[in-house]
Amino acid sequence: MIEQIKDFVITKAPDYFFALAFLIVGWIIINIVVTLFKNTLSKRKVDPTLLPFICSLLNALLKVALIISVAAKVGIQTTSFVAVLGAAGLAVGLALQGSLANFAGGVLILIFKPLKVGDYIEACGHGGTVKEIQIFLTILTTTDNKTIVLPNGSLANGPIVNYSTQTTRRMDIVFGISYDDDFKKAKEIIKNLLDQDERVLKTPEYFVRVTELADSSVNIQVRAWVNSADLWNVRFDLIENTKTEFDSQGISFPFPQRDITLYASEGMEKFIKQ
Repeated sequence: MIEQIKDFVITKAPDYFFALAFLIVGWIIINIVVTLFKNTLSKRKVDPTLLPFICSLLNALLKVALIISVAAKVGIQTTSFVAVLGAAGLAVGLALQGSLANFAGGVLILIFKPLKVGDYIEACGHGGTVKEIQIFLTILTTTDNKTIVLPNGSLANGPIVNYSTQTTRRMDIVFGISYDDDFKKAKEIIKNLLDQDERVLKTPEYFVRVTELADSSVNIQVRAWVNSADLWNVRFDLIENTKTEFDSQGISFPFPQRDITLYASEGMEKFIKQ
């Protein structure tokens, strides 16, 4: 046994130490190469959507090649190793069908580009700004600074609402006024506020009409086109200014009301008299 240990130390140990050192140094070099590659692409203004995906893929391919090279250094037949790796890959692929679907979904997203980094989207029941698209996952950041991680498979195969693709959007608001108020006067107030706001686009022309006689209110529908970046500010300002003008002009916002008629039976009349 001592002779076998000596023989192993003399003949095999240097190869194993060299392979281990090669693995460690190679791993560090790969990380440096991937970082430099990422910085180079960033300087050349490559699409931020592609950048994380390409870097993640390059990192994975280089490390797999490194492991195969280290295996060859320690005497493992690479052909056998590749065959075993292929069989293991098949087994892993069958076990990780969801992950492969996520990979395919990531490729489809990068090819057809239904979204990109910086877009605000709603998908899979969540909404947020796209922060990063990786090989298997897409990362969103919500307006209250939460992080949402969505699998690319579900994202690519489900409906996506992208709020950032169009430069203009339509703002829809409904104002309900009392039946006793002058709806024509209310319409003029709203139109004046829209005319005074330079952020409201003149084309297409805005729409202000009575669209419903509801149970407790006369509903005035407002539709106006604005630049996508101005939508929420214009909406909030119009609501606040309309409330202020309606109050000063004596136009009220009604509360829900019901007219109830009681038909008293003979038994009910006796109960009331008692």
